[in-house]
Amino acid sequence: MARRSEHSQEEIKAMVLQAAQSIIDEEGLAALKVRSVAREIGYTVGSIYMVYANMDDVVLHVKDKTLRDLALSLDQAIARPQDAEQAVLELASVYVNFAGRQYNRWSMIFTKHLPGGDALPEWYRQQEAGIFARFEKAFRNIAPHRSDEENSRAAQALWGGIHGNCMLSLSEKSDTAAIQDVRHSVRLLVRNYICGWLARTE
Repeated sequence: MARRSEHSQEEIKAMVLQAAQSIIDEEGLAALKVRSVAREIGYTVGSIYMVYANMDDVVLHVKDKTLRDLALSLDQAIARPQDAEQAVLELASVYVNFAGRQYNRWSMIFTKHLPGGDALPEWYRQQEAGIFARFEKAFRNIAPHRSDEENSRAAQALWGGIHGNCMLSLSEKSDTAAIQDVRHSVRLLVRNYICGWLARTE
């Protein structure tokens, strides 16, 4: 039974976010229902709508939290001293690990619309772009003599390959061995791509 409020609105907001994240992690986005969240936190449906506009708002904040978690993982990877190629390899490895271990949340952050059909706000799109910006910055260090435009296009192509490998090969049921296989494939992709990029003369 839902109980009377024992927490501030900010605390309830955090509880809703955590409950929604847990449901998505365990069962996928389709399982996220307002009554499931209310039951999880022990509050009424009305309490949820006091701190979030609707369930699309909840989903948007879970996506935002997921992007922040991913960004933190990437930042930790590039904080360690390493050469340019190794930095790119490390970012790719971290990305694969995150995608495999947080598949349900990871796979939802790149959908173009919220469940209700609304377009994602600009501030979210900018945060999404920030994930690629970290990779692009590291990639530029591999061939700093090339123009910004060349490096940007090359980084986008490689990032698309890394992301595509994750989309094609991972699922919510991926185990450690499956994630490791994707990591090996992505490392091979990155090494060969960088080799070709450095050898390119035109």
